[in-house]
Amino acid sequence: MLKKAEKILKKYYGYSNFRQGQDKIIKNILSGNDTFGIMPTGAGKSICFQIPAMLFDGLTLVISPLISLMKNQVDALSNIGLPASFINSSLPFSEVKDRIYLAKKGAYKLLYIAPERLDNNYFSDLLKSLSVSLLVVDEAHCTSHWGHDFRPSYLSIGSLIGELPVRPVVSAFTATATEEVRKDIIKLLGLRDGTLYITGFNRENLCFSVLRGENKQNFILNYLEKNKNSSCIIYCSTRKEVDALCDILKARGYMAGRYHAGLSDEERTKTQEAFTYDDINIIVATNAFGMGIDKSNVRSVIHYNMPKNMEAYYQEAGRAGRDGENSDCILLFSPRDIVIQRYLIEHNDLSPERKDFEHKKLQSIIDYCHTGECLRKYILEYFGEEFPHDSCEHCSNCNDKSELTDITVEAQKILSCVYRMEERFGMALVAQVLKGSRNIRVLKGDFDKLSTHGIMKDFDLKDIKDFINTLIADKYLSITEGEYPVLKLNERSWLLLKNKEKIFGTLRKIKEPEKEYIYEGSEERESLNNILFDLLKTVRKDIARREGYPPYVIFHDSTLREMSIYCPLSERELLDIKGVGEGKAKKYGHEFVEVIKKYVKEENILEIKKKDMRSGKTKKNVDPSHIITLNMYKEGKSLEEIAREREIKIMTVKDHLIKCACAGMEVDLNPFIPKTYEALILDAVNRVGTEKLAPIKNILPEEIDYFTIRAVLCKHKYKLAGYGL
Repeated sequence: MLKKAEKILKKYYGYSNFRQGQDKIIKNILSGNDTFGIMPTGAGKSICFQIPAMLFDGLTLVISPLISLMKNQVDALSNIGLPASFINSSLPFSEVKDRIYLAKKGAYKLLYIAPERLDNNYFSDLLKSLSVSLLVVDEAHCTSHWGHDFRPSYLSIGSLIGELPVRPVVSAFTATATEEVRKDIIKLLGLRDGTLYITGFNRENLCFSVLRGENKQNFILNYLEKNKNSSCIIYCSTRKEVDALCDILKARGYMAGRYHAGLSDEERTKTQEAFTYDDINIIVATNAFGMGIDKSNVRSVIHYNMPKNMEAYYQEAGRAGRDGENSDCILLFSPRDIVIQRYLIEHNDLSPERKDFEHKKLQSIIDYCHTGECLRKYILEYFGEEFPHDSCEHCSNCNDKSELTDITVEAQKILSCVYRMEERFGMALVAQVLKGSRNIRVLKGDFDKLSTHGIMKDFDLKDIKDFINTLIADKYLSITEGEYPVLKLNERSWLLLKNKEKIFGTLRKIKEPEKEYIYEGSEERESLNNILFDLLKTVRKDIARREGYPPYVIFHDSTLREMSIYCPLSERELLDIKGVGEGKAKKYGHEFVEVIKKYVKEENILEIKKKDMRSGKTKKNVDPSHIITLNMYKEGKSLEEIAREREIKIMTVKDHLIKCACAGMEVDLNPFIPKTYEALILDAVNRVGTEKLAPIKNILPEEIDYFTIRAVLCKHKYKLAGYGL
């Protein structure tokens, strides 16, 4: 069955290979097993159920909460020749009955419905008349009370599954789910021996940045000036901020639109369609209002305010770079954001237990905004995934060129103050005591008599609070949950106080990293003909207007980039481009080929392209990236030289060599493994095992990095996840 799935992938979607994890999920579904897939935004989860839908005899019912996304999915399926439809509140009841009738007659292979429809008993009875082979629950985190976007209507799905005449295969998908939420989903949907597939939360193409102390408005204007032609989503916490920022951008001449719950349905729809169809390239929206964006070429997502938790942040940030191209995810933090989020929790109609839960999740995003460690590592570990590197080299913390200094003494001053205040007070009062304030609260508590009163008087009060937050984020200090959190010492606090650990960093506010936030593109960017790319975008937009589809439904930006690099001069050659299936090649291919032919002729580059094709330098025939790295290494080039020549990161070069060695290729790993380190690592392995790398790293000297650990494990033939052993 998987062979048939691969043929459908190539014929209709234009891809020769499945992405990581897709083939395993599809195979499990086709085997008739319930399946739970956790895949990051942009990982291609739709293909995981759309292809089985084409191979099953009956109907695939897809329950999705986002009306606009539902329509986009159906448009995309119809465009490649796959029969699909949707039912939601935008349709009159007569149309609903007609679509149910057509589904019963076999006119559709996929039928998308909104979960709220299940609250209607009459509609549920209509569904029971259908022959459903596969039932798909999209955005499955909405099922759980402990998820970040619980929807009561999702609780009806379990009952529907049990009441259908023949129980279908059930699959559930989400991009973000903690361990607690996963267990809840499996239980509430009644997944039978459901196989859990986690393809990984890491999205390497996203560059994460947290900026504190910035003038937010000035930053936005400067950033947009450097990225004028890119699509950008800006999230704000309140409608008032959305309106004010959107007005400023429009006044500066930017093509921007607003989107929040205070607008009419008509205005929201108009704005979203304008953004989807590339008529505007900036949208300013509230965090609280879901947009259902399926636009693939969003180059940046900027959070004007801190969201309520990590799940919400990662889902919203994940709307950037769905096409796999490099994109920015920037969070602009200010202390006021914490006040707003705590206020929203306390003034919501929640049980005390739920409020404590929400405060705990809020603290996680506060910690993210203040950690001095790798941001990617923080995100992945939050979702239970290990990141086997000391640095991702692709976030604001890892890219920060600021010189770190030993700030252990300053940290000890803060911890000592918390101790002398008997661990009974919050951050604001502790910071005031350290600053030397003589306000009424300080004097009333006799805190002015403490030895720690005023020992940080040379620092700004805001910077002291910032550093306290950093100590919390890096686990040197604990904080209780609730509306009025209290600072507490922990085991790591005492290690610092007793000089058994040191901390390095900076007490000044973190500034914007010394890099421009400009889209960098892939390794092949230097080969990209920007003029031809722009011409192809114009062709795509003309076709999109004519057909009534969003431009990305015609072809993704990444597909147009490949066309502009390899210049296919016939519809046959066009099929070698990723993302071009037979249906689209037949419908639209000639229009793109004609533009490419004309451009190649006018620029007199025909011979160059022919030479490239004859020498096999097409994307299809080039050696895998890790093999190219290995060959260069065998030629005697250093890691730094390989990284510079290939325009990739040192970390990627190291990963390539480990991958080759684990696959049984001849790689001498000894130069990367000091003999003293090797013995220490093997001893650590004997003590804690090899299930995860972090426990090994934690009991080794700090100078031994993850790469050395992986090199030793690979050399001694230990199983190393993701590297072929």
